[in-house]
Amino acid sequence: MPPKKPGPAKDEARKWLETETALLDALQQRFYADGGKALLVVFQAMDTGGKDGVIRRVFGPVNPQGVRVMSFKAPAKRELAQDYLWRVHAEAPAKGMIGVFNRSHYEDVLIGRVRRLASKADIEKRYGHINDFERLLADTGTVILKFFLHISKDEQLSRLRERLDNPAKRWKFEPADLEERKLWDEYMEAYGLALERCNAPHAPWHVIPADRKWYRDWAVARILRETLEALNPRFPEPKVDLEGMKAI
Repeated sequence: MPPKKPGPAKDEARKWLETETALLDALQQRFYADGGKALLVVFQAMDTGGKDGVIRRVFGPVNPQGVRVMSFKAPAKRELAQDYLWRVHAEAPAKGMIGVFNRSHYEDVLIGRVRRLASKADIEKRYGHINDFERLLADTGTVILKFFLHISKDEQLSRLRERLDNPAKRWKFEPADLEERKLWDEYMEAYGLALERCNAPHAPWHVIPADRKWYRDWAVARILRETLEALNPRFPEPKVDLEGMKAI
């Protein structure tokens, strides 16, 4: 869980983030070589919440060979012909891999609930489906971490204005973001229900204060590092006896 004591000052946190990501890089190499577990990292947030930024800053220093980022947008025609978890399950990480979901199966109880894309009865069933799905992953060797990057409504407005004012960020702006913003209270209710009903020891939610990007990045990196350290991945023993062997 996020630290109970206040985090470090901004400049110090940046140095700590460098330390954490260096440790993550070393741990990821062992995790990949060990191959005994998979790690699924889920990021959810309101628009402008910082999912892209935290993925770039936390996972950027890690060997990309062992990390795969998947972004779930509106489902395609083929995906709509399947059950709603089909496309998500297909992207679950393999043993030794870290899978990062930028948005996830939770969209189906967030925007699905707020925008009434499914009936109330179906939405209610989905909490159980998601719990069963995550239990299946956990039982078959996947460690799950879920992060809700929680920004304030005022901070979201500031970031939306920045996207409009900054030519380098205008490509990120979507008029639909303004429509979604009008439903802020409904989304907060939907997030509250998802966090309450789909929080389990094998698939915990971590609510990360995300108004300050430096704190957000440091907090996520620390939880990831502590999780991998607890798994204690090890380099495997050589498959053959290397005693006396020389490379010439």
